[in-house]
Amino acid sequence: MSGESFNWHELLGRWQEEWVPRADEDEAGDGGHKVVSLGTPGADEAAIVAAEERLGRRLPPSYREFLAVSDGWNVDQMAGVYQLGGVADIDWFQDPHDMTPLYEEALDDNPREEEVLLAGMWQRALRLETDSDMSYALLDPGDSDQDGEWALYVYKGWSGELPDRYPSFRAYMEAMYRGFHADRAELAGFVNATTRAQDAHVEEARLLALRGRYEQALPLLEEALSFGRPGSAVLLNQLRHVLAPQSSRDYGNLVADPRYLSEILPVQAMSPASGEWRLGGDDHWLGMMTARGAARTTAEDVLRAMRDGTHRYAPSGPWGRAVAEARESARWGATDAAWRVLRDALPLWEAPGPSLIAPIGLLADRVLGPLITPERGREILATPRAGETGPAPEAVPDLDQPGLTWLADPARNRQPLDGYRCVWVEGIDPGRLPALIGEEGAELSAPTDPRTASWRALAPHEQVGVELWEDRAVVAVGRTAQAWAFAFDGYSQRHLSKLFLSPAPAASSSGRAVVVWRDPRRSFPDGHPAAFHLSVAEQGEELYSFTVRGTEIQRFGAIPEALDPERLFRPEDSELDRELRALEAVHVELGLSLPRFALTQGRLHTFTTRSWTRAPRSGEGFGYAYLGSPRHQR
Repeated sequence: MSGESFNWHELLGRWQEEWVPRADEDEAGDGGHKVVSLGTPGADEAAIVAAEERLGRRLPPSYREFLAVSDGWNVDQMAGVYQLGGVADIDWFQDPHDMTPLYEEALDDNPREEEVLLAGMWQRALRLETDSDMSYALLDPGDSDQDGEWALYVYKGWSGELPDRYPSFRAYMEAMYRGFHADRAELAGFVNATTRAQDAHVEEARLLALRGRYEQALPLLEEALSFGRPGSAVLLNQLRHVLAPQSSRDYGNLVADPRYLSEILPVQAMSPASGEWRLGGDDHWLGMMTARGAARTTAEDVLRAMRDGTHRYAPSGPWGRAVAEARESARWGATDAAWRVLRDALPLWEAPGPSLIAPIGLLADRVLGPLITPERGREILATPRAGETGPAPEAVPDLDQPGLTWLADPARNRQPLDGYRCVWVEGIDPGRLPALIGEEGAELSAPTDPRTASWRALAPHEQVGVELWEDRAVVAVGRTAQAWAFAFDGYSQRHLSKLFLSPAPAASSSGRAVVVWRDPRRSFPDGHPAAFHLSVAEQGEELYSFTVRGTEIQRFGAIPEALDPERLFRPEDSELDRELRALEAVHVELGLSLPRFALTQGRLHTFTTRSWTRAPRSGEGFGYAYLGSPRHQR
């Protein structure tokens, strides 16, 4: 507030002029009501000074100025404070309910400043209310700012919650005025200069958002929402949702409008489809959607499609064609290329009606939704859409770095794993990989999270017809920027055993194939040194390969000098340096890469390979054990 004088006459006069009872207060039932006087004539300076002498403190500026205009006020807040007293009524609270010990006991060894202030507030505070629902309006002289304003706390004794804090009495009264409007926003005929101004702000914000000026739209919508204005919540939630794409938002009755259903209902189904626990389960969510006007069968179909991964965001027109093109790129791992297609087409997006200001249906698409990071969300909102004009925002940089060295980055996953293996095949469609290296009958799954698919895979002893020695991998499938098809496993944590059988020859029937397997050093339960394998095959024959286990190197064929394991795995270097050097050499010499974002945050097709280990030969033994869970097999 910066110490400026505030026009209490204007605010309180407007409040009085606009006052109407809430719906539950309209006893006549016909919209008529008697005139209620919200305040009383202001106290003169002598009365205010006398109150200050009685209290032993000068009152904070905004409260003092208020008393001079109105000696008390009927704030009439539902389930809270109803009446603020005047100079003759206010007095020190003195903590009659012994709240101080409770809050002091909750302080830890390094409490935050606001926690210390709150614990001491009960003994210091000035009590303002004279009528309430077990609630208290408390001004705290110990919590003041540079202008001499005291923070005001509202404590609802029945709620068990922490008090609501307002930085000053003025801030509290302005919030109560907005609450008065919000309580009555749905009343028919509740129209006045304030409602008209706020509704104009909602429309202004809608147009600003479509023009890419969302930062200007946000405060307008936030203020309109505080007044309860229709449409403000739906527009504001869209902006907030695109800015935080992994969050969840509520769009109310918009799910029932046929213009928006295909965008809104799948987005509303994201949380229940994710498997998050909810009180009442699916029936509760379906009941909410039908209560808002959506057909139950439609809601059931959408929830089922979201859950099984078959839902696709499929808008019409040029934007819809761009979405389809982007999905085709993203489902094979080219997420940056997919985003560029979407970014270029954003100006072509058309709002199906005035309540939609962003393509939020994109967030619910199984393949494209994960591409929308907060940074890309800001770019979406900063791009003029729906035929509006304005400057284009600065493009967000691509997320995938070239090459393979990101595999050695311990932060590459939200739950980083330290082993990986991959098959690359040159110049073929990724859809052919199951026929080349897949188990019998293998087919590509719908795009899914590779981590989840791997972790849910059955162990050998849980599968009929699978031998215990077999090492079948659930692999994510895609295409590199250099047109190599790949099958990647980074989540099974299997051991590069002496029975390893490279899938490179089987994969190379129509061109070159490369296999890389990095197995980290493990100390428990079956300790072994770190291992790194590379094999290259063509036309069904292995050309060269090497396997490094600790200081032991096994090699085959004419290995190019750039890939010589003696040069890559120098014993004096750290394990990380050796791995980085090997990955960089594979990238440079063979032109191999992997899409980091798609493999760690995206959705890709998967299938199950044939075993990466051969059957034990005569005289060879085989042991099988697991610790804690059969998912972690050795």
